[in-house]
Amino acid sequence: MKKLQHIYVLFLLPLFLACSKFLDKAPLDSVNTENYWKTEEDAINAVNGAYQPLQWPKLYNMRIWTTDIWAGNSVVGAGGGTDGIETVDIANFVTTSDNAAALDIWRGPAPGILRANLVIENVPGMEIREDIKNRVVGEARFLRGLYYFILVQLFGDVPLITKAQTPEDDLRPARTPKEKVYELIIEDLETAVQLLPDRSQYAAADIGRASKGSAMGLLAKVFLTLKQYDKVVPLCEQINAMGYRLNEDYSDNFRIATENSVESLFEVQYIGKTSYGFWDNENQASWVSTFTGPRNSDFVAGGYGWNQPTEEFVNAYEAGDLRKDKTILYQGCPPFDSKQYLASYSTTGYNLRKFLVPKSESPDYDTNPLNFPVLRFADVLLMWAEALNELGRTGEAQAAATDIHNGGPLNRVRLRAGLPNVQGLNQQELREKIIHERRMELAFEGHRWFDLMRYGNNGDYALNFFHSIGKTNATTKHLLLPIPLKEIEANPNLKQNPGY
Repeated sequence: MKKLQHIYVLFLLPLFLACSKFLDKAPLDSVNTENYWKTEEDAINAVNGAYQPLQWPKLYNMRIWTTDIWAGNSVVGAGGGTDGIETVDIANFVTTSDNAAALDIWRGPAPGILRANLVIENVPGMEIREDIKNRVVGEARFLRGLYYFILVQLFGDVPLITKAQTPEDDLRPARTPKEKVYELIIEDLETAVQLLPDRSQYAAADIGRASKGSAMGLLAKVFLTLKQYDKVVPLCEQINAMGYRLNEDYSDNFRIATENSVESLFEVQYIGKTSYGFWDNENQASWVSTFTGPRNSDFVAGGYGWNQPTEEFVNAYEAGDLRKDKTILYQGCPPFDSKQYLASYSTTGYNLRKFLVPKSESPDYDTNPLNFPVLRFADVLLMWAEALNELGRTGEAQAAATDIHNGGPLNRVRLRAGLPNVQGLNQQELREKIIHERRMELAFEGHRWFDLMRYGNNGDYALNFFHSIGKTNATTKHLLLPIPLKEIEANPNLKQNPGY
């Protein structure tokens, strides 16, 4: 599911964006709302619009992948000075309530939630084919669950809005306890599991839409976050039986030619060149290669030098780990597009390789079409191993793998990385091994911060880690972002997180 186009609904607010692989229409300036919600085309247009905020810099085109910087895997790098200062401040645990990144992430999911709410409210009553109705509502439920999952993990209690608001509604809602937010997330995802088709049932033009596997994978991650391990295992087992597989080559998860592969449960879709400017919200070119390519190297179009891995992260690789040369650039590493890397390109001596697209594939800084992975089967295998271990089924969690498609979930991931099976570990030893494996397998994909927040009890694991890498000023208050000052000023019913 690639190119999205604007159509305007409800007081000319840009609510819905239609995918050109489904509809070959020019954008419309307005739609008569009395005549909307009539056809399958209306329903599909509406849910297409609910996907689009995922593409924005406020979420997966920037703020989500910069959480690896907060988590200590990397530093901003970039151009120095105040370049990326909002990310630097969060990573150094000196952020305040006027932080621009916190404001972006607080606001980023709102349009997607609104658009999903409109679909969930209106599509069930439409007289259209039942399979289309179920699929569209399932997609909206999945997306609303994902948007709220991002918010609740980063801010804790958040306003819970489950219908499109009107002037008659309370437009200054208070924060809802996170337990209630999680209840809605779980309800949405369980409903999505029931309504969505398997990915094999999608036509080629619909590849990239949320599927049953997408919803199961995200639901497993929610239960893992809540430490409800007994609910994680059966979901992972079902996903394992649905035909998902590890790619033979780890790098195939991050290449244009192999997007939406057998390992992909869900990706944010990009098309590349559109009529929108590169810095516009509606831009559908990926920022990741442009931003993270080494400065002054001519490796990629753009090359702003963001997200430079730290020495501590690089040293965490086990000897022989094949992912190292496919994830980072370092002096003496294999050439990139026939070019040799120099440590002088980076303030740490390292740059990210994982998402870089050579100029031969994307010659301009504003045309990169590379998707961003949200859920991969490797993540599911590692969630499965973690849940088994936490349930005391430590032997199953570290069962031997004969190859990357058969055997224990942890060791299948390790075998693809060129590493030996791990066996004979006790529960605590295996817990640390799984934590390590998640860090290396999912590096720079926006998972590490969220993992750190859920490990241990009351943030103790995260704080111990941050202190161990020299960030001794990290405290319990930093486990959540501040509620943005602008939002509190606009809505006095919002209460600030403790300590800010």
